[in-house]
Amino acid sequence: MDSQTSQSSQAPQSPHSPHTFQVDLRGLVDLLSHHLYSSPRVYLRELLQNAVDAITARRAEQPDAPARVRLSTDGGSLRVEDSGVGLTESDVHNLLATIGRSSKRADGLQAARSDFLGQFGIGLLACFVVAERIRVVSRSARTPDAAPVEWTATDDGSYTVRTLPQDARTEPGTTVHLVARPGAADWLSHERVLSLARDFGSLLPYDVRVGDEAVTDLPAPWDRAYPSPGTRRVALARHCHELFGFTPLDSIELDVPLAGIRGVAYVLPSAVSPAQRASHRVHLKGMLLTERAEQLLPDWAFFVRCVLDTDSLRPTASRESLYEDETLAGVREALGTTIRAWLTGLAAGDPERLAAFLSVHYLGVKSLARHDKEMLRTMLPWLPFETTDGRLSLEEFAQRHPVVHFTRTVEEYRQVAPIASAQGVGVVNGGYTYDSELVEALPSVRPGTVVAELDADTVTAHLDAVDPAEELALSGFLSAARGRLDPLGCDVVLRAFHPLSVPALHLDDRASRHEQARAEAEEQADDLWAGILGSLRSSAPRARLVLNHLNPLIRKVSSLNDPELIGTATESLYGQALLMAQRPLRPADSALLNRAFIGLLEWATHSESGEEGRR
Repeated sequence: MDSQTSQSSQAPQSPHSPHTFQVDLRGLVDLLSHHLYSSPRVYLRELLQNAVDAITARRAEQPDAPARVRLSTDGGSLRVEDSGVGLTESDVHNLLATIGRSSKRADGLQAARSDFLGQFGIGLLACFVVAERIRVVSRSARTPDAAPVEWTATDDGSYTVRTLPQDARTEPGTTVHLVARPGAADWLSHERVLSLARDFGSLLPYDVRVGDEAVTDLPAPWDRAYPSPGTRRVALARHCHELFGFTPLDSIELDVPLAGIRGVAYVLPSAVSPAQRASHRVHLKGMLLTERAEQLLPDWAFFVRCVLDTDSLRPTASRESLYEDETLAGVREALGTTIRAWLTGLAAGDPERLAAFLSVHYLGVKSLARHDKEMLRTMLPWLPFETTDGRLSLEEFAQRHPVVHFTRTVEEYRQVAPIASAQGVGVVNGGYTYDSELVEALPSVRPGTVVAELDADTVTAHLDAVDPAEELALSGFLSAARGRLDPLGCDVVLRAFHPLSVPALHLDDRASRHEQARAEAEEQADDLWAGILGSLRSSAPRARLVLNHLNPLIRKVSSLNDPELIGTATESLYGQALLMAQRPLRPADSALLNRAFIGLLEWATHSESGEEGRR
C-alpha cells in the first residue's frame, strides 16, 4: 500500500501482453474512508468487527482461548486490544496492505466464513475518517515463535512494516492505535467511544469493555427469561422506549430459526402514513449493522419497528444496509407471516388488545386484508367501516342488508347517505383508503353476499315516483327549471322521498363528472384542442337535481308562475344541494350561487316595495 508499489519500474510489455491497473493509493484511501461510509461513527464498528472476527478465528482452532476486547482513550488517541488470532509479517503485507483482501476469504477459513462479520478487506480504512495515522501491533497465535510485527500507515497511502522484540507483545492478539486527525479528536473521546461501542456492540458474544465499563449486555432482551408474560411485556416496552423513544402498544416475538433470526417487533402507539418507509435496527452476529433497514418487512407492516439479530442476511460493502437477494426476500416473507399470525392470535384470544390496535392501525390491517383472504376472513368482525347504519364491521352490515351497496368516493357517499338511509338502502362508504376493494372482496370470504356499487340511477330508482297527474300539472314549472340548469349539464327530476326536510338532492357519478369536465375544457380550448376533446365526447348520463315533492318549500316553489323567478329558485336549490353534498364548487357553480342569492334579494326587495305602494 505504499508509493513504492508503482508499476513504472516494470519492464516494457509486448502489445499483446496483459497490463496492470495503475492505482492512486492516496485517492483510493480517500474514496474508501471518506465516501463509502455515511458517517465517521462507523470507524469504531470496523475496529470492533475486526477484533471480534480475530477472536472467532482463534477460537475455531483454540476453543479455550480468551475472548476479550479492550478499548481505552487518551487525549486524542484510541487503543483497541483484542485476544484474537493475530498476524504474522506475511499476513500484514498480504492482508493489511492489500485493499480488498480479507482473511475471512482465505482458503483455510473459507468453510468458517459465515462466522465472520467482515468479508470485504476494506474496514480498517474507515479509521482514516477520524485518524491521520494507524498503528497496528500484532502477534500470531498460529505461529507462537514468530516475533510481534508492527504496521504503521498514514492517510497519504504509505505504510511501513517492522519486526519488534519478543517482549513488545507477549500474548497472541492485536492492538490498534489511532491518532486523531485535526478536528476529529472528539470522535476519540471516552464518552463518544463508550456511546458508540454500546450502540454497535451491545449484543456481541465476547467481553468488550471501554476502560472498566462493560459494553455488552447479554442475553438480548428478547432472549431473557422473565417470571411472567406481563413482566416480559413490561421489560420489552422499557427496551423499546430506550431504543426508539416510544412505549409500544404491544411487542411481537420474531423467531425464524432457518434464517438465524431472533428479535422483536414493536407496535407503534400512534398512526403513521402507509407511504412512510419504516426503519428497523438489524444486528449481524451481534454487531449493529444498520438503524435504517427499510426493506426488512413487507410494505403493509408499516405499523411496527423491529430490532433483531441475524446470521444469514448479507450486508453491502459498507455494511450499513442489507443486500437485496433471495435470502432477504425469504426473511421478509417469514417475518410478515409472523406478524400476520400475531394479528390472528389477537382476534382469537384477546379482542380488547385487538380493538386497541385497530383503533390506531386499522389502515395497515386493511392493506394486508386486500391481498390475504384468510386475514380478511379473520378481521371481518373487527374492521370498522363508515355506513348508513353507523360504524360497523362488514360482517355485521352484511347480516343486516341483503345487498351491500357501496360508493367509491366520499363525495358520492355524502350525496346519497341521508336519502338511502331513509329509504332503507344500506350503503358503505368505500371512499376511504382500501375500503371499496375490501367491500368488493367480501363475497370471496362470505359466500352468498351480494355486493353492488351504488350510482345515481340506483338511488333514483329507490325514490317514489310522483303521481302522473300531479307531475303533468307541474310540467310548466319543470320545463322552466330544466331550461335554467341545462347549460350546467344537469337534468331536473321530481320524486317523493324521505326525509321531508331535504328539498333537493344532487346526484351524479364519476362518468357524468368526467363528461362535465371534458365539456368545460372543450369550451375553453383553442380550435385544435376543442376538436380533440370533442372527439372524446361520451354518452354518460347527466347529473340530476332530484326535487322532493313532499317538501313544503318545493310545493311552494312549484306553484310559481314567473319563469324568471322559477329559474332563480331552481338555481338556489341546485346550489344548496351541492353544498349539502359537500362537493367542491366549480367557478360556474360559484357564479350561479352568487347570481341566485342576488336574484332572491332583488325579488324580496321588489316584493316589499310593491306591498308598500299598495298601502
